[in-house]
Amino acid sequence: MPSPLPPLPEGEGECRPAPPRRGRNLPSPLPPLPTGEGKCRPTPPRRGGDLPPPLPPLPEGEGSNIRAFGAIIELNAPDNLYRPLLTHAARPSTYDVTALDENGQQRITPIAGEHPLTLYVDKREILTLMTLGAAPEALAIGYLRNQRLLDKLEDIVSVQVDWDVNAVVIATRHGLADLDAKLGKRTATSGCGQGTVFGDLMQEIDSVRLPADARLTRSTLQALLDRVRLHETIYKQAGAVHGCALASNGDGASDIIYFVEDVGRHNAVDAIAGLMWLDRVDGADKIFYTTGRLTSEMVIKAAQMEIPFLVSRSGLTQMGYEIAQKVGITMIGRATGKHFLLFSGGERFRGGS
Repeated sequence: MPSPLPPLPEGEGECRPAPPRRGRNLPSPLPPLPTGEGKCRPTPPRRGGDLPPPLPPLPEGEGSNIRAFGAIIELNAPDNLYRPLLTHAARPSTYDVTALDENGQQRITPIAGEHPLTLYVDKREILTLMTLGAAPEALAIGYLRNQRLLDKLEDIVSVQVDWDVNAVVIATRHGLADLDAKLGKRTATSGCGQGTVFGDLMQEIDSVRLPADARLTRSTLQALLDRVRLHETIYKQAGAVHGCALASNGDGASDIIYFVEDVGRHNAVDAIAGLMWLDRVDGADKIFYTTGRLTSEMVIKAAQMEIPFLVSRSGLTQMGYEIAQKVGITMIGRATGKHFLLFSGGERFRGGS
């Protein structure tokens, strides 16, 4: 209980603030009230701990700022990169089940998750993806980017994932251009879990231009393969997934920027495309690595992300090879240990260092 208050001095218009009650992290005592008519005493602050500091007044102007955790954030100010409103609804990547081994002994074994996720854009259903669920928001954004249904991140207002109904809902500013025409032409790809491509991406690939001055050395490629080999993955725990990585391209060095695994490699590459958009990462000086085969879809998506180097530990398909030759991407397959096969874009590769 606070100590008794002393009597107020005589005279009109004089007042004294009450001392604050005991508690942790309470704001500093209130300053004296200005002179005015009547005698007054402010209400002491309530007890509480870890209270945030008072919010400062908002600057003049309408619609340009929001309050968040005691600070003022200027929306889309020059120093603040735009990000849509996002949920963070990653699901567990593995689940434990009981299995019998060859000796009839029970073993607790992790298995990869797999969940349907239906994509809605502006209340319209686009398709249902089968996914691990590790990065659903980035997956949805990257899918729209790689399908060329959206031109820039600023077109997206919000991305909300709700696993109770297995749905991801995206709200845009202006809708999707030519959506009916693109939805009318579907191509089922050879991706694991079977992917779907809308529109005619084969024609749109002609507009892609990759940097001609980018270079990749043998030592940098080896550094990337070593990083991937040592990286802790869901595949090592449970198998049944493909992995994709975006990596830096340094002078004899390479670091993994993103590593995403999913039940289908096309999902993993889309999730990385979404992360690149959200973080404003440029692909022109990067390397893309995948554990899966290099199909036409994988080559097209890497080219649309403007990444000049595509590496896989697996092989490639005929159409993947032809498109790589057409767009000039440097494509390397069968890359394990110190071994690899350079299939296209050899002018960018420096094998002697």
